[in-house]
Amino acid sequence: MDLRIYFESTRGHGVLATSDAQGRVNMAIFSRPRVFEDQTVAFIMPHHLTHSNLQTKPYAAYLFMEDGPGYQGKRLYLTKIREEQDTELLRSLRRRAYPPAQEKPGPRFLVFFKVDKILPLIGAGEEEALT
Repeated sequence: MDLRIYFESTRGHGVLATSDAQGRVNMAIFSRPRVFEDQTVAFIMPHHLTHSNLQTKPYAAYLFMEDGPGYQGKRLYLTKIREEQDTELLRSLRRRAYPPAQEKPGPRFLVFFKVDKILPLIGAGEEEALT
């Protein structure tokens, strides 16, 4: 499956789940990931609980539910591979531009993940191969 084509052409809502060092789970609403040529994915995030959790445990799961009737979508199982703070690449990937007065203070991070597994939204299903 080509994740870049999927996320560029599919509308929906996503939730990113992480856990802290003690295994306590956090979930947060996230937009569609940015997908790169090598099929790694990245999310832009502030230094809140999700980013904090990724400093001690590099694993995350992203649930994406497609807009429309029924329950269609994907579950991505992820491992963090690196991050950047306030870089030009991060700024170029932002989908929204806010006026300076509305910009939230604090650093922004572009966090990159390797996709370990892709499953359908519902059921165990067959793991989808990455292309």
